[in-house]
Amino acid sequence: MDWPLFFSALISATLFPGGSEAVLLFRLHQGQSPLPLVAIATAGNVLGSLITYAMGRAGYRYTHLRWSRPSARRITQARHWFAGYGQLSLLFAWLPFIGDPLCLVAGLLRSSLPVFILLVSIGKALRYVAITWLPIG
Repeated sequence: MDWPLFFSALISATLFPGGSEAVLLFRLHQGQSPLPLVAIATAGNVLGSLITYAMGRAGYRYTHLRWSRPSARRITQARHWFAGYGQLSLLFAWLPFIGDPLCLVAGLLRSSLPVFILLVSIGKALRYVAITWLPIG
């Protein structure tokens, strides 16, 4: 198990910055087998997104506070939008600056966990596959 790659991918998928792509490319340059590296990076990155999702789920209970309480109408609108469009947007959870808030909102709106894991895993795996096998330059 390549723990530095795993933890780099995990941290990169939380609200902290990271550079799992650089670690992945470095390991590939060292001659390591690509398939296990893609699997390790994807697993770490998905786990990091699950942490952000859990933060959103935990934050749901704080929406009752007077200063943070959105109106029932706004919550209903957000749930409707996310149910129609937001679920598929989780395929783009790997994008910088966009992915972390998507995962947080998915948790806040109590998105289905199996659907969340499936879509986030597909998007993140495809990103690492592209980094690994697409020619650069």
